[in-house]
Amino acid sequence: MRIKYYGTAAAEGWPALFCKCAVCEEARRRGGKNIRTRSQATIDDRLLVDYPPDTYLHVLHYGLKLEDYDSCIVTHAHEDHLYRDDVAVRAHGFASVVRPKPFTLYGADSVIDLLNGLPAWGKDPERVAWHEIMEYQTFEVEGYQVTPLLAAHGKHDHIKCYIFDIEKDGERLLYGNDTGIFPEPTWDWISGKQYDLVSLDCTMLARKEGTNHMGIEDVLEVQRRLIDMGAAKEHTVWVITHFSHNGGVLHEELEEIMRPHNFHVAYDGFEIATAGR
Repeated sequence: MRIKYYGTAAAEGWPALFCKCAVCEEARRRGGKNIRTRSQATIDDRLLVDYPPDTYLHVLHYGLKLEDYDSCIVTHAHEDHLYRDDVAVRAHGFASVVRPKPFTLYGADSVIDLLNGLPAWGKDPERVAWHEIMEYQTFEVEGYQVTPLLAAHGKHDHIKCYIFDIEKDGERLLYGNDTGIFPEPTWDWISGKQYDLVSLDCTMLARKEGTNHMGIEDVLEVQRRLIDMGAAKEHTVWVITHFSHNGGVLHEELEEIMRPHNFHVAYDGFEIATAGR
């Protein structure tokens, strides 16, 4: 499998909206990989993960061909991962669509509630649909077996949030943001699985957190546990993403920190495949 990261920032982007802190100012000065938009990824150019407010920017500047996608799995209902009203503009009168099936979003009950609130002009079942998915219940989409696993996230507004186990043709990927250190039922489900690629939240960077997001120390703890339980292989690809300026570590320094631990540091436009690819 191959994953491409179109956005790698937390909710406020990086440099953050309205922010003049030292790390945001340095990111503006350095540019390049230090400029990060809200989180979004694709699997094999077939399956979309999340639909943030920067989706349109990803289409304009990063080559995301949104018209080629029929399916999107949504981690959770926070606006930086699902910008609802931009889904509605696939409706008749806003887009000429040649694909014969609706663009379908898959998410937890809070995602469905949010989409049910679309304005009437956006509720166009020929163009847009949504389907509720349940934790630890595998479903098939675009030829992938996808299992939503409960994340340690959403504690402030008590919404259900998922990370995803994605499997196809004997390869398995763990897409692990937004989350703190996984809840025990998720660890129980992971037991016995082996991952070819693991992508983890590292929002807090230099700050250990672990209950709602992860920092570097938390990520390394999760990596150790996955290795100890046999869920990682010798050739497992490790990636961190979803960064906040509040963590205080810019891209180049973060690469140096993570290199001894075999982690790739995602940036907007970063693309990587499992070792089998």
